[in-house]
Amino acid sequence: MSTSAIIFMIISMVLIWGGLISAIIHLRNNPDIPMDQVPDDNF
Repeated sequence: MSTSAIIFMIISMVLIWGGLISAIIHLRNNPDIPMDQVPDDNF
């Protein structure tokens, strides 16, 4: 692979994985539903 292709691959991998990690951190700090209001799924 050429140098520019490797650079673009690294940039895209950092963007994808960085977005995933930041989304996980955001959801851990700001859950959609408070944990005490989560319904039971027992049938």
